[in-house]
Amino acid sequence: MRRLRTQAGLTQEQMAERSGVSVRTIRRLETGKAADHRLGTVNLLADALDLGAEDRRQLAAVLAPAHPSPIPLQGKVNGDSSGPFEPELESEPEPESEVDRVLAGAAAELAREVGRRWQKEEEQRRVHDPFPLPVRWNRAPARLTDHAENIQRLPPGVRPEPMEPAGDLRSVAEAYRGIPSGRLVILGRAGSGKSIMAIRLVLDLLGGSGPDRSRRVPVIFGVGAWDATAVALRDWLVDLLLRDYPHLARRTPGGSTLAAALVDAGLILPVLDGFDEIAEGLRQEALEALNATSLPLVLTSRAGEYAEAVSAARAPLVWAAGIELAGLTPDDLSAYLSRTTRPAAQGGRAPGGDGGEGGEALWDIVLEVLRSGNDPAGGRLAEVLSTPLMIALARTMYSEAPGRDPAELLDAGRFPTASSLEDHLLAGFVPTVYRPRVAERAATGDPDRDRRQDRRRNWDPDRARHWLGHLAHHLVRLDRDRHDLAWWQIGESLPRSTRVLTVALVSALCVTVSDWAVVLLVAPITPGEALVQGAVVGPVGGLAFGCFYAAMAAFGGGSFAPSQVRLRLRGRTDGIGRRPVRTFTDRFAAVVPGGFVMGIGCACAFALQRALYEGRSLTDPALVEALLINMLVLGLIFSSAAGLVFGLLAALETPLDVGSAATPAGLLSANRATVYRQVLVIVPVLTLAIALGGGLVVRLLAGVLGPLSWKLPEGLVIGAVGGLGGGLSYALCFTAWGQWLIFSRLLLPLTGKLPWSPEDFLDDAYRRGVLRRSGAVYQFRHVRLQHHLGHTYRRRQGNYTPATFPMPPR
Repeated sequence: MRRLRTQAGLTQEQMAERSGVSVRTIRRLETGKAADHRLGTVNLLADALDLGAEDRRQLAAVLAPAHPSPIPLQGKVNGDSSGPFEPELESEPEPESEVDRVLAGAAAELAREVGRRWQKEEEQRRVHDPFPLPVRWNRAPARLTDHAENIQRLPPGVRPEPMEPAGDLRSVAEAYRGIPSGRLVILGRAGSGKSIMAIRLVLDLLGGSGPDRSRRVPVIFGVGAWDATAVALRDWLVDLLLRDYPHLARRTPGGSTLAAALVDAGLILPVLDGFDEIAEGLRQEALEALNATSLPLVLTSRAGEYAEAVSAARAPLVWAAGIELAGLTPDDLSAYLSRTTRPAAQGGRAPGGDGGEGGEALWDIVLEVLRSGNDPAGGRLAEVLSTPLMIALARTMYSEAPGRDPAELLDAGRFPTASSLEDHLLAGFVPTVYRPRVAERAATGDPDRDRRQDRRRNWDPDRARHWLGHLAHHLVRLDRDRHDLAWWQIGESLPRSTRVLTVALVSALCVTVSDWAVVLLVAPITPGEALVQGAVVGPVGGLAFGCFYAAMAAFGGGSFAPSQVRLRLRGRTDGIGRRPVRTFTDRFAAVVPGGFVMGIGCACAFALQRALYEGRSLTDPALVEALLINMLVLGLIFSSAAGLVFGLLAALETPLDVGSAATPAGLLSANRATVYRQVLVIVPVLTLAIALGGGLVVRLLAGVLGPLSWKLPEGLVIGAVGGLGGGLSYALCFTAWGQWLIFSRLLLPLTGKLPWSPEDFLDDAYRRGVLRRSGAVYQFRHVRLQHHLGHTYRRRQGNYTPATFPMPPR
């Protein structure tokens, strides 16, 4: 088969496109990993290669020896359906391999999780309350889409079928199923409902009754953070799948992660939301990288930014159809806004009757002006309220907030332009959703607990806006205009010098307390000497950890992603290997430098202690020589022990279950539990590794460095101090949960940048509709809102520079 394909001048990918057989199947056939394939597959391949009768017979004899010689298909592949198709294509099922079964199960599990998450997100957005806005679409301009023949994957000379000219939210999945290439671009202006359309498309594809041609699982990816010049699309998709669906970190029988295997097998349909949010200088490279693949995908973008990228790349997204979202009309507003205010919310204002009459009582003046079309103020308001984003803001500010009259939106003096109206709606959104509310009584009936919960939920609107503004500004500082608000990265909003100093202080405290606890309990020295020793060892150890952290931060580190695994002290039960040798080697190499720095710090502390108690000068040659020897010996002892312990811990880690990290809070809880278990293992094991490994290192170096002493009781004391102090320092300063604790739960609230319970605040902001969840991270519900809050925060802080922080895009 490889010979026939080569003679035809086709690559495996080209042959897959012409035949409809997957690249993976073709590769298995050519390498001899698949035998006795079904007859329909052989016929598809023969047609794609345009084989004669003899070549067909030989191909069938090799690939399908248990079947009679194949009959040539009537008609051609690649879209020509002029003749009847081979009826045996689905009548002879191909035996599934173990890898196929594993991937099928993983895809089904992923589909259930994706559907559950985005169904909840749609409910959170209240898309169906009172009914979905009539978001309509038309075909995108021809210059922004590929030729119809390319979209339908037709051979030369075949006339393309006409495509749907228009549709709405309910028909987008049906329209997508009719695109043979599987590529679609959804365009629209800011706030026009592109993300809502993407969510509805995913849910309809997962739960619709239409034909499933590819078995691909649609997954939404926020594409704004993708740098196509640094990370390949495939690797970026795998990384995000591992972040948002940690159960995909399990290994397949072939050795790769489930995430990588699903992507490589073509079982993922990427829905890339927010192409316009990619940095302006990277959009051309991103579009060119997408055009270099044949992967079916859906892309959403603002029309202007996408058009600029198309012009720069001199090509649209190849093989992609395009739709463009249309604005909402005054009639749409009249039908929708009149039903967003229930009669009970009108107080005495509603004249009575059903919900429509109550809504009209609040919005009647505004809707009358909008319908007339003669008032310039009404024209500006109709322009602003033509997008679902602004309608949602107006609904929140007026339909759901008592005492506010939407007629003020028609005040030409206050709002002379459409931009001023948008700014008013954006500025009033946060104070409106954070208006005080009374919490329901808990089932426990504990009044004190209810009051505490009520105080946590009733955040002051001005302070909530300040905190949200800091988070929005933090996203800009991270990467110009990032949109993923990850709880493990919030600490990076602190200056680097502050973080380094904090790590040094926390590590010093951990080592000092550990030394006092161990020495006072087991060492035969006086309490005074023990206190002095701890006071010396702690700061030196803290300085060592601080220097190590500073070096990491200087090279772009200093922030630790949460582990995608949990620690299992007993045997593994998932039956899927994790390549323990490679995992051990990677972890060993990562930990050794830190252990060596800790050993050097301990050597310096011991030298300083001897100088203080023996009255010797720090420049004493004998003391200096002993210091240098101890730095080498203790560095080797601590680094080898730490590398061994943390490497073995990696072998005890197993991937998280799908439900363990379905939300940011779930990942935080899982990572906290992992860190607790790590400390429980690290402290005793590291103690023994230092004590026993120290004796081995001393014996090996004694012949080179001269007489060395390492008695087991003294080694156990040093090991206990190193194990307890090192374990606590690692947990608090070098894990995602530890940095969340000392930076986000302590320092940022102390400086007023966040509340004292940031996890409650973030979860409450999600429930109020300010934030949304995207897997393990939060995102601002709307990019326009993020830009507005960040800009307002910088202006209030007095550090706004137009060249550095651009105005929010209109």
